[in-house]
Amino acid sequence: MKMKAEQERIIAIQRFLKGEKVKSICTSLKKSKSWLYKWIKRFNASDESWAKEKSRAPYTQATRIDPKIEEAVKLVRLSLYNKGLFCGDQAIRWELENLGVTPLPSLPTINRILDRNGLTHCRAGRYEPKGAVYPKLVSTGPNQVHQLDLVGPCFLTGGITRFYSLNVIDIAINRCGIEPMPDKSANSVLNAVWAIWHRLGIPLATQVDNELAFYGSVKHPRGMGLLIRLCLLYGVELWFNPIKEPWRNGVIEKFNDHYRQKFLSMIFMCSFEDLKRGSKEFEQKHNNCYRYGKLGGKTPQLAFEKTGISKIIPNKKQPPKLPLAKPEEGRYHLVRFIRSDLRLSVFGEIFKAPAEAQYEYVVATINVKEQKLKLFLNTVQIAEYNYKLR
Repeated sequence: MKMKAEQERIIAIQRFLKGEKVKSICTSLKKSKSWLYKWIKRFNASDESWAKEKSRAPYTQATRIDPKIEEAVKLVRLSLYNKGLFCGDQAIRWELENLGVTPLPSLPTINRILDRNGLTHCRAGRYEPKGAVYPKLVSTGPNQVHQLDLVGPCFLTGGITRFYSLNVIDIAINRCGIEPMPDKSANSVLNAVWAIWHRLGIPLATQVDNELAFYGSVKHPRGMGLLIRLCLLYGVELWFNPIKEPWRNGVIEKFNDHYRQKFLSMIFMCSFEDLKRGSKEFEQKHNNCYRYGKLGGKTPQLAFEKTGISKIIPNKKQPPKLPLAKPEEGRYHLVRFIRSDLRLSVFGEIFKAPAEAQYEYVVATINVKEQKLKLFLNTVQIAEYNYKLR
């Protein structure tokens, strides 16, 4: 009958204490010398449990998270969430660093804490462009490229039945501008853009979708709407995205979701003045409090100040009086995808595109001084049309 492990150890030590040779004990019990010496070392006459097997688990766990650090992560996440700020792993780590928490947990550690405590949420995957090359605008500094969009109609329960918001974002540093409007007329858009330019500065280029208020009139596509005229008069190149491709304005679209969730759904307002005041406060909160990974953890306002670049603002406080003068120079652009029919639509007016443009994105540039419509594929001009502006 097989002897129990504990009994074997006790017998082996008893024989050793009586003076029996180590080799003899090991041979009879079929054990190694290291096994016997191990239990000789552990033998303790005053401890009856010396022969029992000890746990092989390590005394310390390298991957175990300090409970104090875990609690700090949870509290910071809750604080950021309650303030309506970004509360992902990187934002939490920045906040912990500001609070002087040490040791500073890594991003994977923070994610494990959030996941274990049910403090995560699903996010939509990032869009990955496919197919034809897209003529994307590149911005490396403030006020080079703004994305502009209309949100609405929006409805509030505090007394305002309907309003729109013109939202603008600087795609290089995520500095935003928000201006509520009673309607989405071209005149309201002009006034809103003018007000935002006074706060953000005048950009080199502005990217918009094909909203009617942005380009003017379907009946008069060459009439240059108010926004086009305003941009041309102040040296801003206006870029119209492809039709029905809202993701091309991805930065402002993402901001619009944030605006709806953190402002419209959370703030109660009873008048248009309340709305304007609340919009301005939300704009300032975003620009001064929200941190972005692409900015190295800086807020949009701090990132702007670090560049040392001065913003250029309109020379008049009040927007230009209507009607706006017809611009005599400048350019504005339309990005369009050309399908098999080779139709190029410029605000509803159709032009025939060259065969090499089939299934490609092209840029239709309207040169005001030359009264020409020039078509570019990958920065190479492939066609030119007479384009008399009215």
